[in-house]
Amino acid sequence: MSVATGTKKHVFAFTEGDGKNKKLLGGKGSNLCEMTQIGLNVPPGFVISTVACLEYLDSPSRELPAGIMDEVRAHMRKLETQTGKGFGDAKNPLLVSVRSGSALSMPGMMDTILNLGLNATTLEGVIAQTGDRRFGYDAYRRFIQLFGKVAQGVPDERFDQQLEAVKQQVGVTEDVALSADDLREISERFLQVVAETTGRSFPADPFAQLELAIKAVFNSWMGKRAVDYRKQFNITPDMANGTAVNIQTMVFGNRGEDSATGVAFTRNPGTGENKLFGEYLVNAQGEDVVAGIRTPKPIDWMTAEMPQLATELAELRDKLETHYHEVQDFEFTIERGRLFCLQTRNGKMNATAMVHTSVEMEREGLIDKQEALLRIQPESLEQMLFPRLDPEVRAEPVAQGLPASPGAASGIAVFDADRAEQMGKELGHKVILVREETKPEDIHGFFAAQGILTSRGGKTSHAAVVARGMGKPCVAGAEGISVDVERREAQVGASSFCEGDVITIDGSTGKVYLGEIPTVEPDFTQELDQILEWADEVARLQVWANADLPDDARRAVRYGAVGIGLARTERMFNAVDRLPIVIEMIMAETPEERQAALDRLLPLQRADFKELFQVMAPNPVTIRLLDPPIHEFLPDERQLERDLEALRSLSETMRGVTVLEGAIGLIQAPDKHRAEINRVRRVVDPILVEAAIAKKEAMLHKVRVLYETNPMLGHRGVRLGISFPEIYRMQIRAILEAAADCAKAGIRIQPRIKVPQVCTQEELLWVKDYVDEIHEEIKQRDGRPVDFQFGTMIEVVRACMEAGSLAEVAEFFSFGTNDLTQAAFSFSREDAENKFLPLYSQSGILQNNPFEVLDIKGVGKLMELAVEWGKEIRPDMHVGICGEHGGHPDSIGFCHRIGLDYVSCSAPRVPVARLAAAHAALLAG
Repeated sequence: MSVATGTKKHVFAFTEGDGKNKKLLGGKGSNLCEMTQIGLNVPPGFVISTVACLEYLDSPSRELPAGIMDEVRAHMRKLETQTGKGFGDAKNPLLVSVRSGSALSMPGMMDTILNLGLNATTLEGVIAQTGDRRFGYDAYRRFIQLFGKVAQGVPDERFDQQLEAVKQQVGVTEDVALSADDLREISERFLQVVAETTGRSFPADPFAQLELAIKAVFNSWMGKRAVDYRKQFNITPDMANGTAVNIQTMVFGNRGEDSATGVAFTRNPGTGENKLFGEYLVNAQGEDVVAGIRTPKPIDWMTAEMPQLATELAELRDKLETHYHEVQDFEFTIERGRLFCLQTRNGKMNATAMVHTSVEMEREGLIDKQEALLRIQPESLEQMLFPRLDPEVRAEPVAQGLPASPGAASGIAVFDADRAEQMGKELGHKVILVREETKPEDIHGFFAAQGILTSRGGKTSHAAVVARGMGKPCVAGAEGISVDVERREAQVGASSFCEGDVITIDGSTGKVYLGEIPTVEPDFTQELDQILEWADEVARLQVWANADLPDDARRAVRYGAVGIGLARTERMFNAVDRLPIVIEMIMAETPEERQAALDRLLPLQRADFKELFQVMAPNPVTIRLLDPPIHEFLPDERQLERDLEALRSLSETMRGVTVLEGAIGLIQAPDKHRAEINRVRRVVDPILVEAAIAKKEAMLHKVRVLYETNPMLGHRGVRLGISFPEIYRMQIRAILEAAADCAKAGIRIQPRIKVPQVCTQEELLWVKDYVDEIHEEIKQRDGRPVDFQFGTMIEVVRACMEAGSLAEVAEFFSFGTNDLTQAAFSFSREDAENKFLPLYSQSGILQNNPFEVLDIKGVGKLMELAVEWGKEIRPDMHVGICGEHGGHPDSIGFCHRIGLDYVSCSAPRVPVARLAAAHAALLAG
């Protein structure tokens, strides 16, 4: 609140703003305040708060909050005093930049305007001051284009066409080769573009320019690319709401050969190496580096080109890391030999770099183990499990670019973001987005693409920064590739590829290949092992895996799982040697026929279980008895009807062949025709065809008999086991006999039998009778009991309500949150996700997809009650979760809070869950 006027304060000088209040001042603004206040050489300026942004966006007429321009004018007067320049002054003009900045970094998603304050009058003042006509017109044409695009909605292409026309006219390819007169002509053309496109002259009044620029930056918060970015990264209003506007005195990197501009990271954002990483351009402005208009120089080259400035830059790096205790991504400008730091923010790194720097910074004493763990987002660890090109495959790259974001990807080449979204997101194809250089408005194409390839730009270009943040492979600055977006093709030396052709990019090496190159899974790094070891030390929740087959279990162990929370026995039935026997079991008309098929399955299941136990020893293995409806193992009705139609047609054809064979004698056909008919009969045996028809007809009949209106709520799980006890008896016997065999071999194991779809204690008791009977038989046979546990899935709402009575029988609970979510919401997942869930999310009816993020208010409440009531009866009750939510970090945090003992997820999610479990423990205090 302003004491003088009694109005709310919206504007804060860098010298007074709270450097810790990112929600009010945005990340960029708060950092500018903090850097100024710790004595770094920051061009002076001020911040307009995010509160002003929200008030502006809430205004039906989109007017700035009352009094805000008065505050801005007052701060501009202070800038004039600090710099000795005048805003709009014809002889000594003050120019400023206008930049966005929300509480969370969203690189390239909102708008920036540079050189604001230029007009025909102040331009002459700049030229007189600097004695450099070329510099003046270069700054002017940049300002017109940026302001025209951001504040007036003029498409970039209109300006680019005029720029290219002048370059062709004077015979140059690079912007730096343009003369002052060339740039003057471009400026005049740009002014004409604005007038023709908008119907209005370009604004000359600097304060009118400033007000329009402030509104444009505020509007960019609700621009498509910013909204898409927030949706993709689940940035909620609680995390970042509105953008601040940063107004800062301009310093110029395009004042000559003693001036430069650049972007740098205090450590390598791709690998984590403890070395200054970045790029710079001599005699250029900041957008030249970020936009990829010119390919910049590696920061290492500055040591030879500008040795004193390289030393100052290294000192700045050390100051930033020492103060922030975090890797910093900072922008700098050198104006006439003087270094300025324009902004800094926590560096966006891929997971490999984040893990590497966490371990290294802990060893250096910059951070402690807790900070090392908490600075890594658990979800990001999936990036470290992305595939890389198979080193055994010999393939020649067709182009070499800059390795901008690691990982490898293959896909269909597409040349614009809309097409990438259509083919990748809507049609489900794997695509590689190919561009000359990307722009922020291409963000929706990034989301849909497997990787990004650009022919221009560097490692800090828009494409590189955004791809790294997403963990997607990116090759930038592949200048050997000539991209023609209009014709949707790219020329690579003597080769070319068009839209629809498959290409492969390797973001770790910068190489580009034609065709698809096989990939292999990556190995854990030593640093990742160290992080996960620290995570396991502090986590209370154990992390198990959902693994159905021995190979799945081996991978789970490699990822650090300490148990199997869900082994789905039905997955074992799908093997080529099993499925015919399973179908025979389903087709059986009597218990005896069914038992005969089950007797053939028994040794196969026993061998599966025994190997699972051996792989996981001495850790627990939880085996779920058969769950899905048995008709799922049969072809669907329509497929069988099509098969029968084809077979009957073939049968009729064979009858015709038989008739023809008999007629050959009558028509005295040559012997060669008789031989051909015999060959046909040998290829297709009519008896075999009739047998196939009979089998398919029987299967079709069985499918129709087993038909259910809603099979997911029908004859499945425990209901199936009670109706056909011989199926569950076979599986229970296989589990206990496998466990007994392991015990005889001296292998310490922890088998657990889990019953699905239970809703009453009576169902559980019914199955436990099978277990007790078979266990007693094996105990009598071997002379010793089998050590195992008996428990139940909790995936039916009634089971949650009956948790106390179920705990009287079950030794453990395992929440199946996929089915429990369907039951709680009365949603069919397949129908919901394909029809109305996207609308629910966009409309704010549901914040998240409840099948991906655990619904804490509804499903979570059911879980909490079940845990409480179950442990009242059985205090040592072991409780876990085995739905897909078991690998989701926020859901894991909830599981920790309600007292679960473990989470179980797919093997590749195990590292994510291990770190999330540590976060849950640390954040709970």
